[in-house]
Amino acid sequence: MITNVGQIMLYVNNQDEAVNFWTEKLGFRVIAEEDNGQGFRWIEVAPDGVATSIVLHNKEFVAKMEPDMNLGTPSLMFFTQDLNQLHTDLTNKNVKVGEIVSLPNNARVFNFSDDEDNYFAVTEKK
Repeated sequence: MITNVGQIMLYVNNQDEAVNFWTEKLGFRVIAEEDNGQGFRWIEVAPDGVATSIVLHNKEFVAKMEPDMNLGTPSLMFFTQDLNQLHTDLTNKNVKVGEIVSLPNNARVFNFSDDEDNYFAVTEKK
């Protein structure tokens, strides 16, 4: 039986730039970093105090190992307690952000993208 989501695998073109984006612009921290010395390197990042992390993998290396694997960006929805403040913070950090949109269920959401144009969403959850 599955009990929770442990890690989300995100395949990126430049792992160092991706780490910078997630840590410097989103405030995540590096939890672990591994390198087997033969090109297989992964970096695990997460916000403080959460159980689920994002593992940044080298897209080109993984594609060579598993040519049939779908390496597209997963559709991730992040939660925040202050959507307006996060939108302002990300805008001030030059992150590409979309407008805040109200959904029919009274939820509000906006999209943002990393430096490789992978898009993610965030909604307010109090």
